[in-house]
Amino acid sequence: MRRDVFQAIADPTRREIINLLAHQTLNLNAIADNFDISRPAVSKHIRILTECGLLMITQQGRERYCKANLQKLQEVSDWTEQFKSFWMQKLDALEDFLEKEK
Repeated sequence: MRRDVFQAIADPTRREIINLLAHQTLNLNAIADNFDISRPAVSKHIRILTECGLLMITQQGRERYCKANLQKLQEVSDWTEQFKSFWMQKLDALEDFLEKEK
């Protein structure tokens, strides 16, 4: 199944995992310790994030460590930017209208 960044950030647990890993590299158990869900559920979220390219997993001995790849979030930023300019134009028009009404 092909996944994209938007699917990855749609889930609050995955967003929190990204937030955790944005500041540090953690092994899978350390990630799971931050959540009140089962380890298989955390593993599923990790798998989705990896498939989307937001996480990279490296093997160090017997441990697997996850590191965030935040560059992939640029895709989301680029997509939302078009709506930012749209809404800025609408708000500017509203401001002009309200000034005229005074």
